[in-house]
Amino acid sequence: MPAVNTKLAALLTAIATLSAVAGSAADVTNAPYEIDGRKSGYLFMTPATRSLQDDEFQNPGMFAVERGRELWNQKDGPDGKSCASCHGDAETSMTGVAARYPVFDSARGGLVNLELRINTERADRMKASTYKYESDELLALTSYISYQSRGKPLNVDIEGPAKPFFEEGRKFYDARRGQLDLACGQCHDALVGSKLRGDVISQGQLNGFPIHRLSWRAMVSRHRIFAWCNTSVRAEPYAAGSPEYLSLELYVAWRGRGLPIEAPAVRR
Repeated sequence: MPAVNTKLAALLTAIATLSAVAGSAADVTNAPYEIDGRKSGYLFMTPATRSLQDDEFQNPGMFAVERGRELWNQKDGPDGKSCASCHGDAETSMTGVAARYPVFDSARGGLVNLELRINTERADRMKASTYKYESDELLALTSYISYQSRGKPLNVDIEGPAKPFFEEGRKFYDARRGQLDLACGQCHDALVGSKLRGDVISQGQLNGFPIHRLSWRAMVSRHRIFAWCNTSVRAEPYAAGSPEYLSLELYVAWRGRGLPIEAPAVRR
């Protein structure tokens, strides 16, 4: 009996923690999922999948958010610093941050997205090791930070030093590639709403990322989806965090300007 009671106590603690996290960020269910013809991927999901996303107790992506909360406060590096050491309460300091990424970084002379910013902060401020792209830890922290912007509109800056990278992203989006000789827009502009086997083709918007993809049973970054799309048209994918995918991310984020951050969204 004591073992059973211990397990029950642990379960109740987990439930209470998830419930607290679920109530801490802005509600996205009342935000508009379509802005001037720009449609969130939410609108292309089945009612069952939408319901799974809307119910934060059932949303599988909330486990990543909770893990990210733990990592935010976890001390690391020789000086024993955490993200919270500099940024304090993420619910306040990170509100709206994810909606602005990727951004131009003058120190790098190029773009950084949220994942790269997290790793830069870990290396430079905490003197801690960086996380591997697509690792559980990096996905969790990205999910937690993005969660603080739920309901906030995507609003990336494409002017000034970011402009050349934006144009590179536009070129990438419009370029045919792979053995199937397809461009991003041939599906996500011209064939929106059409069926691709069991899927409905969406506009390919990024406002829900990181997402929990049901078919993969995993949290997924924007760049992993880019690589998957490249592979699907039988093109050689670029590495996650590559300049090509960063430029594409900026352009596609601009395509979805005004759509609310939904992270962690649930997609098929």
